[in-house]
Amino acid sequence: MKLAVVGAGGHSKVILDLIRLNENNQIIAFLDDRYTSLTFKEAIYRGPIDSANQLLRIHPDIKFIIAIGSNMIRKDIVNRLSIQDECYATLIHPTAWISPSVTIGVGTVVMPQAVINADSYIGKHTIINTAAIIEHDNYISNYVHISPHATLTGAVKVEEGVHIGAGASVIPNIEIGEWSTIGAGATVIKSIPPSSTAVGVPAKVIKLQLIEGV
Repeated sequence: MKLAVVGAGGHSKVILDLIRLNENNQIIAFLDDRYTSLTFKEAIYRGPIDSANQLLRIHPDIKFIIAIGSNMIRKDIVNRLSIQDECYATLIHPTAWISPSVTIGVGTVVMPQAVINADSYIGKHTIINTAAIIEHDNYISNYVHISPHATLTGAVKVEEGVHIGAGASVIPNIEIGEWSTIGAGATVIKSIPPSSTAVGVPAKVIKLQLIEGV
């Protein structure tokens, strides 16, 4: 698979390692707004994010992966590029365990030792990070980040843009409203409204925030 990596921050380093595990993958481009124009040197293209469509004209079979940890920025970039879903890659680490009945959307990455169990749905451009556990019948929407060692038990619903912090736990049948944040180590025993920050054991909402454009 020919790949263009979008973003050059810390999360991109992990994505690069994941890509390189498969010898059939070929990184042919890095896109980041620190570049001012699309250039080609030593078999690699480098250019601003908006040069994606230019790259597609050169390499129609190229796939893009947005290697940026911020949920909001990933969504903004998808909206900026307005390319077809089939132009995005889905990356899954070989040590992850994923039930055959799971659905995973385009642009999503699943990191080492993650577990996604039966009949769960994972949306587009979502991060299932290292050793996260997604139990049966979960619904995880688009632009979500499930951090390392977080555990979502059965039938949890996580709406768009949610960030579940490292080591957090969510009991069954809970709903986490869109663009909310669950703090690291929190235990969620009640549903969380949209645009909230919840922390603690048990988790309590400490902030409600209206996010413009969401």
